[in-house]
Parts: sequence; structure tokens; C-alpha cells
Amino acid sequence: MDDLRYPIGKADTNTPMTADRRRQAIAEVEAAPAALRNAIRGLSAAQLETPYRPGGWTVRQVVHHVPDSHLNAYIRFKQALTEEFPTVMAYDEAKWANLPDVAAAPIDVSLNILDNIHARWLTILRSMGPDDFARGYTHPEYKRRFTLDQALALYAWHGRHHVAHIAALRAREGWH
Repeated sequence: MDDLRYPIGKADTNTPMTADRRRQAIAEVEAAPAALRNAIRGLSAAQLETPYRPGGWTVRQVVHHVPDSHLNAYIRFKQALTEEFPTVMAYDEAKWANLPDVAAAPIDVSLNILDNIHARWLTILRSMGPDDFARGYTHPEYKRRFTLDQALALYAWHGRHHVAHIAALRAREGWH
């Protein structure tokens, strides 16, 4: 692995979404909470404080980051389904990863948030048709529009991306 930041490569949001690819992306969103739980299963407190790469976030920060990000995704989907290409709120994820709740809150709190937000999000995703996935939002940080198909591809990748960070760390460190 050449770049520890992208163990599964960068997100592909530009490949056109087919019905099969959309079903696969929804399945990946569904699998993300359990995959994250499995990735950290059995890790000690000290291991949770280990950066997944030099200069990177700790495993604890990654675990708290995923629901922060997916909460924002869920809200963005709801905005895009109820407004015409709204401009969504950007946030500084690096600063969020250093807030006191990340250091102090048990990781189970964030894992439970992830389980529950995904339950709600999946209800929406499974009710959406092609016209709904063509809706979208403008992201001010990237100064571009994202369709909900593109956002779905991004967040399906996002869960796998962070699970791969932890899995790669475990493999490098021999943590079984």
C-alpha cells in the first residue's frame, strides 16, 4: 500500500450510477456500522489511541468521525430531497476530531449513533427513485454540485475507507 491515507483508493463519484451500482452502494452504507464495529473489536484502550498512519487520526478519532460525517450526509440528503440544490453546510472535520467529546466519549456512543443514523438513512435511500437520486446539493468547500447518486457513492466509499484504515493498521501492527 503506497498511500496509507487511501487504502482502498480515492472515491469515485464520476462513474455513472446504474441501478445495480446504486443497490451495491446502499448495501455498503448498510454494512458500514457492523464493519466499523468489527474493525475495532478487541482493541485495547492504548490501541484506540494509536494513529492509523503517521500524522493521522487515532483509531478513536476515526470511530467518532464516521458518525459525524454520516450525520452530515443524512442531513444533506434530506435537504436535497426537500429543496432545490441547496447549499449545504461545510464543517472542519479535523477540528471536529479534536473536540473534547472525541477524547472523552466512549466509542460505543458513536457506534450507536452510527447504527441509528444508518437505520434512518437507509429508510430514505430505499424509498428513493432515480429522479430522487438526480437531485442534489452544492458543497461550498468544493464549489460544485453533487447529485445524490454521487453523494451515495461517496459515503458508501467513506465507510469502507475508514474501516480499511483500521484494518491496515491492525495488519501492520499484528493486532489480531
